[in-house]
Amino acid sequence: MAVQTTQEKFVHEMGDIYDAENQFLKDMEQLVRQASDPTLQSLIQDNIGYTQQQIKNLDQVFTLIGGRPRQQRNDAAAGLVAEAQRIVKEASTPVLRDCVIGDVTSKNEHYEIASYRTLVGSAEALGQKQAMPLLKQNLQQVEQTAQRIEQAAPQLLKKALSAERT
Repeated sequence: MAVQTTQEKFVHEMGDIYDAENQFLKDMEQLVRQASDPTLQSLIQDNIGYTQQQIKNLDQVFTLIGGRPRQQRNDAAAGLVAEAQRIVKEASTPVLRDCVIGDVTSKNEHYEIASYRTLVGSAEALGQKQAMPLLKQNLQQVEQTAQRIEQAAPQLLKKALSAERT
């Protein structure tokens, strides 16, 4: 479908992040079972709840802009998920797998941060005042999630390094 207006661009971007959120949700549901570190499991479980809320917020934004929720195939998200699945399988130990899971989760969150920043800017420019709080809430959640994952990463890495030395 050709994108001919800024409104169509906004709707396309909405569909893009909607698909990404759904892909990342399915991936996290798998990753939480593969993680062995309790802190990492808790972070991912929290992120699953946030992602479910973010999808609901996107549903509401679609309604506010006069449409229905529609996923636009997101090849970037599909690539991130495929890469995550591949490298998680390749990790040779549980502690190393936890490091990898933390890394891939962080990458996903940063993709979402860029997407939501773009959407917030577009919504503002288009005068989508009712959509703004929902998109800003999603942005804040993904920024906070990325920060929590990044704070946990050094401890995960230390555990993996310690395991390698023994």
